Amino acid sequence: MGAVSFEVVCAYTLLVGDADGRPSVSVYTTADDAWRALDTEVRHRCGMRPRPRRRMDSDAAARLANAWRDADPETRYWNVTVHRLPIPVPVIARAGTGVLSDTTRAPGRIRTLAQRWA
Repeated sequence: MGAVSFEVVCAYTLLVGDADGRPSVSVYTTADDAWRALDTEVRHRCGMRPRPRRRMDSDAAARLANAWRDADPETRYWNVTVHRLPIPVPVIARAGTGVLSDTTRAPGRIRTLAQRWA
């Protein structure tokens, strides 16, 4: 097997639940999508109208979710979490072909996981 570098991508998970039923768990590719989904889920659980399509405000979604949770803090919960996932990126060409053969040799582009966290 050839050399492999790692690119780090982000995924966002949303968890919303209460003691009365099963929790809602979902995964999103952007933070905006996760916050919008939190807003939508809490509005659904409260019987509120959907939010108008505007730019998402994470602070507003958090305030709404906190107000929902504060009505029954012993049983209601929510969480938006970011996950950094290392994805293997294989060597794209052999050395000497004029194409970068090792992604670690491309400054400013893809770097190895070790380089990102150093």
